[in-house]
Amino acid sequence: MKYVVVLADGMADEKLEALNGKTPLEYAKTPNIDALAPYSEIGLVSTIPEGCAKGSDTANLSVLGYNPKQYYFGRSPLEALSMGVTLEDSDVTFRTNVVTVTEEEEEYENKIILDHSCDEITTEEAGVLIEAIEAALGDEIKQFYPGVSYRHLLVWDGGSTKVKLTPPHDILDKRIGDYKPEGDYQDIIWEMMKKSYEILHNHPVNQARKARGLKPANSIWIWGEGIKPNLPQFKDKYKVDGAVISAVDLIKGIGIGAGMTSIDVEGATGNVHTNYKGKADAAIKTLLEDQNDFVYIHLEGPDECGHRSELENKVSAISQIDQKVIGPVIQALKEKNEDFKLMILPDHPTPLRLRTHTDDPVPYMIYDSTKVGIAEQNQEYNEACAGMTGIYFKNGYELMGHFVE
Repeated sequence: MKYVVVLADGMADEKLEALNGKTPLEYAKTPNIDALAPYSEIGLVSTIPEGCAKGSDTANLSVLGYNPKQYYFGRSPLEALSMGVTLEDSDVTFRTNVVTVTEEEEEYENKIILDHSCDEITTEEAGVLIEAIEAALGDEIKQFYPGVSYRHLLVWDGGSTKVKLTPPHDILDKRIGDYKPEGDYQDIIWEMMKKSYEILHNHPVNQARKARGLKPANSIWIWGEGIKPNLPQFKDKYKVDGAVISAVDLIKGIGIGAGMTSIDVEGATGNVHTNYKGKADAAIKTLLEDQNDFVYIHLEGPDECGHRSELENKVSAISQIDQKVIGPVIQALKEKNEDFKLMILPDHPTPLRLRTHTDDPVPYMIYDSTKVGIAEQNQEYNEACAGMTGIYFKNGYELMGHFVE
């Protein structure tokens, strides 16, 4: 049996007047999902336990079968694993975004955060900017490491997790001074962010971006604190060899921490324009040639579109996941006469109206090629239908055990 999870990050949403009262998932063209839905188990799952942060870190841990209340070590140390950064027990890590803030002649605290991804800045451009930050702000105990696109890393020897820090995508169009760091070393963290604006806003990379009509990456934003993780191995839990395919360091890091293979795909961007075919091809190869029994295909596009409130792009991302990833993977498995189970779900909702994550239950769908019975009339895979089946996993981390049984 082969097991395939297609994780469409942030796909769940609300019914929208602009889509004739449908959600993006309902509205999108998804012929492959539609063909399997009547023969599938469809229900709801709560991926974010009460009291946990409404993030992809906690949600993806849940989906992979790890109770976030037991195994949450923070977002950034998982990203450090993916980046190949060795952590000591004394290290505290922080996600360091490059962000876009207003450039008027106001005090730093009065600036407004305009974009958490700086028009999805390229990895190459952002790498140059983080090098400048490291040169100016790094020292013997604090080091900055470049990551992918807008997502980067600060490792602080002897730092503290006793802080209150706000994700930048939660405060778009808001005054940043209302979300200053609180807790240990709050003044040091704020001062680094403040100085970063002086370093970056006139940097040649940003001057060139503005000349091309793109938003500048003119400040860093520090958040997502954590410590060195220690996850039980996925194979020990579920008795299958697994692989993770993602453009996002967080998801790669969870996979690596769980002892899974992390597969890099050229052209995988973490947005709506990612290399869908490359991800599908990589999944097919790892299942049929590398003899992995389990693959976790993570697609970030719907989430990024939700944060940016891009309706057409979110619908497009969902359609492309169906037609360029789900369809080819299913076809390849059928051609090889492989028995398989397919699970499709988001990790959390990212409603276009809110532009941030919520902790509402999300719809999941499980198709088992060995147990195809009589079709459930009118059964579809979407938020509303999932809520009507009566199937509900209150503890999201129990769903994986149900899937890989």
